Amino acid sequence: MADKLKSGFSAECENCGARHKSIFCHLEMEELALFNDSKSCMSFKKGQIIFNEGGHPLGIFCVNSGKVKLSHSGQDGKEQIIHMGKEGDVLGYRALLSSERYNATAVALDDTNICFVPRDTFFQVLKSSHGLSLEIIKLLASELRRAVNTITDLAQKPVRERTAEALLFLKETYGFEEDGATINVVLSREDIANLVGTATETAIRLLSEFKNDKIVEFIGKKIKILDMAKLVKTANILY
Repeated sequence: MADKLKSGFSAECENCGARHKSIFCHLEMEELALFNDSKSCMSFKKGQIIFNEGGHPLGIFCVNSGKVKLSHSGQDGKEQIIHMGKEGDVLGYRALLSSERYNATAVALDDTNICFVPRDTFFQVLKSSHGLSLEIIKLLASELRRAVNTITDLAQKPVRERTAEALLFLKETYGFEEDGATINVVLSREDIANLVGTATETAIRLLSEFKNDKIVEFIGKKIKILDMAKLVKTANILY
């Protein structure tokens, strides 16, 4: 856990709003108490590393608030974003379950609060809770489905379609700001390229084309969707 910042952040598991959006939504009070007694709370500034690819998992990370990107490095060192985390998400559980090292680096995209639950407590609750076991299975199945879709897209879809689909994915993950049109996350053009799986220059060119086609507009680094129907058509997906 690199670059960790200790702060006054604290959260009681029983009263945590993020819990109801997570795999822990059905835990009993006794199980929540075990988590609450053993967890530690940490705050990360934008750009700080939560855990590193290749590190050994010592527990799981629960996103209380904020946004996180998980990226895997290829042989040439190029980063590929494989997951975007939000409030309620649990990070690092696959490496813990498989007794493997982390296959991605987790970085805070903005000021983010994280709760860390040690492995012994997590496994103790996992063994006793059929509900948690089922939620883990559902989560693994969902991630496998997304991985299959991503592999298929990378092999078959033009980069223009993948870029449009990435914007729709960001909208589905983080929603809109109060204006109902601006995607509620700030990513660099490099991050967008790493999410799409293309060169930064290509992502910049395609975003510029989307702007010229009046599909989106830019407010600083923020992206506002002007024509949702046209964006969906460009992505070539059922939506």
